[in-house]
Amino acid sequence: MADLSHSPEAPRRKLSIDRVLLACAVIAAGLFLFDRPAFWPSIEEALLSLSHTAPFILLAVIAIAVMRATGSEQLMEGAFEGRESRMILVGALVGGLSPFCSCEVIPFVAALLAAGAPLSAVMAFWLASPLMDPPMFLITAGELGLPFALMKTASAVGIGLMGGFGLKALSGSVLLVDPLKPQTPTGCGSCCGSQKPSLKWKFWEESSRRKLFSEAALSNLFFLGKWLLFAYLLQSLLIRYIPAEWIGAALGGDGIGPILLGAILGAPAYLNGYAAVPLISGLLDQGMSNGAAMSFVIAGGVSCIPAAVAVWALVKPKIFATYIGFAVVGAIFAGLAWGVIA
Repeated sequence: MADLSHSPEAPRRKLSIDRVLLACAVIAAGLFLFDRPAFWPSIEEALLSLSHTAPFILLAVIAIAVMRATGSEQLMEGAFEGRESRMILVGALVGGLSPFCSCEVIPFVAALLAAGAPLSAVMAFWLASPLMDPPMFLITAGELGLPFALMKTASAVGIGLMGGFGLKALSGSVLLVDPLKPQTPTGCGSCCGSQKPSLKWKFWEESSRRKLFSEAALSNLFFLGKWLLFAYLLQSLLIRYIPAEWIGAALGGDGIGPILLGAILGAPAYLNGYAAVPLISGLLDQGMSNGAAMSFVIAGGVSCIPAAVAVWALVKPKIFATYIGFAVVGAIFAGLAWGVIA
């Protein structure tokens, strides 16, 4: 125990306020103060939407908790072996289906690079990873429909393949000379523990794994719940205060224009992969085209701050710019494809 006898007063513990919940409170307070008739209908609408999504949230929470408790997520770490083309394919598939969060990607990728995995395979993983994971798939399917979720998953894998094989084609060029930064990054220290359990499917037989399961379930339930509540509040504001004809004029209709605009707006408007789902639902209700919706979630998912920081932490600006370029081009292609299919 530290000796505080010579200190005039013990250091005060800082009050930690969750910014997402604070934003929800600010929205509610603003409605109450400036548009009181809209206060309760907006809150009720957000809570009702959240209750409809609740079964998918619970499925997602259970899935990620089981992965954490069993240690099954480590099975993916041994997949980056063999020929470069095979590793690119595996990187895109693992990225599009893995449960890794944006900060957990950093130490995982650092370990891959240290083990000699080619940058092309890592790029495939990087591009696909922030776009889709099991919880996001369930929530996207529940809110936007199974076809949209399947198309986004296919787009994530496709963009990963495009980036991986694109870098492979550039091997030996000036772009790939000394691409990595010298420092070794670490994890975020919050949602991703540095120590992971060994693989054991019957996790309930060990108290430590049962504890890991409950901790992972509760933390992810809180994480998903707060972000979706925030998103549904934003959705209610969007529908209430932004005229549908504005959205329809800017992001509606056929052609490549709305898709390009969706990709451009994706980066600054994208908050979180889970929060984007209700936001897109509200924009679609207001007249956003299907192609623009897909390009928005693809470009925004790859270029959002957590995903981009994971790349910036490890590579030099030229590779980071390449990463963003693949993301934008891939988002446009995904939007064009979904505009035709939907």
